[in-house]
Amino acid sequence: MPNSIRVTRRMGLRTVVAAAVALPLLTTAHASATWRARPRMDVMTFNLRYASTVEPNSWAVRRPVMRELLRGETPHVIATQEGLYQQLLDIESDLAPHYEWIGTGREGGSRDESVAIFYDTRRLAPVGHDTFWLSDTPRVIGSKTWGNTLPRIATWVRFRDLEDGGREFHVLNTHLDHVSQNARTRAASASLIVERIGEFDPSLPCLVTGDFNAAAHRNAAYDILLGAGLVDTWDTAAERSRLYATFHGYKPLTPDGDRIDWILTTPGVTAHRATINTFSRYGQFPSDHLPVQASLSL
Repeated sequence: MPNSIRVTRRMGLRTVVAAAVALPLLTTAHASATWRARPRMDVMTFNLRYASTVEPNSWAVRRPVMRELLRGETPHVIATQEGLYQQLLDIESDLAPHYEWIGTGREGGSRDESVAIFYDTRRLAPVGHDTFWLSDTPRVIGSKTWGNTLPRIATWVRFRDLEDGGREFHVLNTHLDHVSQNARTRAASASLIVERIGEFDPSLPCLVTGDFNAAAHRNAAYDILLGAGLVDTWDTAAERSRLYATFHGYKPLTPDGDRIDWILTTPGVTAHRATINTFSRYGQFPSDHLPVQASLSL
């Protein structure tokens, strides 16, 4: 387990990079011999759209809508993509004071995009975390291979659930490349993520969130992740909202469109409800993506 180094506005951005060791694929999460109802965990994955000043849809215009959305939903975990450092500080400020976040920039600094994970400190306590690069050299900051147009990263956090007897679990959050049509790029990234999850304690649940820039059920990355044992909460949820394409680009929503933003879990996690949130205010969306949410029992 790497040393736990919290990344917050008080400490600035620091990078800790995991060793690139290939371990066996995922194993089924340990099931408790004595079943009991577990408190639900509300999880959101959300590509924030970076904080551009260009109109329309600048961050200044979108921020109040984002604030209203997040304050209304109050997930325990908010896995974000594309957030710039100051933008993440804005969101931290706009959320209730019991939220904190962990993340680092994909270039290793404070001005570039990250895949930060916000969490409710009343419910969750981080006990370890790490960031690695989706490349042949995961320990090299800013590295990119396989046709990635930009450095791509994954950040994971091991949490202790304060309302579930201190039970621990992992959240791994990522953002795969958006341009390359080379299936190997996304497949290689997915395979590296599988290797890293294979290093986690197999007795603990794991959530994998992100903007995968790939349609569920129709891409090699999805096949690799599910082939390794992960399950898609959208498919397994007892209840679902209406399906929309999760990327809309500020254009009219597309019913029954592609889900490129996912919440996956190891087996044994119960998905009670999955939602694609279409919140907007006076026609203004908080991002060019729709947030995806799941209510889970780990």
